[in-house]
Amino acid sequence: MKALVALILLVQLPIPKAVPAAPPTPLGCDDPESEAAAEAAVNYINGHSHHGYKFAFNRIEDIRVVPQGPSKDIIFLELDLLETTCHILSPTPLANCTVRSFTEHAVEGDCDVKLQRVDGTLSVLASKCHSHADSSEDIIKVCPECPLLASLNNTEVLEAVSAALNDYNSKTTDSYLRLLEIGRAKIQYHPAHVVVIEFAVGATNCSAEDAKADVKACQLLPKHQSNFGFCTAVMVKSPSQDLKVDCQLYGHQVPAPYIPLLSRPGVTYPYPGQDTSAGLAPSAVGFTNHNLGLAHNNPVASESSSSEILRSMLSAKPVTKRAVAEAAQHDKVPRPVGFVPPPPPCPGKIRYFDI
Repeated sequence: MKALVALILLVQLPIPKAVPAAPPTPLGCDDPESEAAAEAAVNYINGHSHHGYKFAFNRIEDIRVVPQGPSKDIIFLELDLLETTCHILSPTPLANCTVRSFTEHAVEGDCDVKLQRVDGTLSVLASKCHSHADSSEDIIKVCPECPLLASLNNTEVLEAVSAALNDYNSKTTDSYLRLLEIGRAKIQYHPAHVVVIEFAVGATNCSAEDAKADVKACQLLPKHQSNFGFCTAVMVKSPSQDLKVDCQLYGHQVPAPYIPLLSRPGVTYPYPGQDTSAGLAPSAVGFTNHNLGLAHNNPVASESSSSEILRSMLSAKPVTKRAVAEAAQHDKVPRPVGFVPPPPPCPGKIRYFDI
């Protein structure tokens, strides 16, 4: 009988419950870990771009970390990037590329990026970017005489590119160059009518002299000999006429993984909402070939639906920010005299300027 009573008492004793592990401390947008993830994301975006220019990191708008195990996390980043003067084909390291100034009609890239961190090692699983230029009204307020971005298929732009490339090829003793894509164009009407253009070129298997006999026979050099370059030109149309052209060839470059070489000459005219490999294409507000949405899923990613997960996770971001703001607003905890509240964890600091 005593054994039965003891058993009943033992069964009635409370069973200790496992205490759930405390959630990890949220990362702030300016924390070193966040900036390391942003740097990895920017390198990935630039490394997988097909067209346009390299982009520099300007600010982390938001970051979310979803633990997947003891040493594995999924990181969702929302980034602001700014266009640099380095074309995507340029071998110049991003650290040495100049961010375009506000008065140059700056272009911003908004990117959502999903990364995986395993034992401290970061890898990008998916990215989606959209680029846009500052409004013409903002530029005119600061610099009324500054030229504004023009459509890449504008008739004046196409005429200027053709004239500039013909002018260069007529004077060079090196390889005949063919047009790969127009990267950027601006037109100014006052006090002078000026067209400013930038375009990528590729060396062909013909000399400039050979091309005079049969230009159609001149083809871009094969992959193992490819030599791409970049040209800038300024065409003054009135009150006087003038044309200045400068072209720089980069020499043969080993292409990065997943970046197809530009194999066909001609002007590239992408359209709004076009999905391509991760990266940012030439951009300017109001023109179909300047305002692009881009997406990429890493072929080695473990999830085939990573881009859909990226969108769904980031869709909760405004609610999260609003909840944090409301909590801070209603915080009634007494503070010592002279207390300065810390800055909000997100968005982070602006490194160049805001558009």
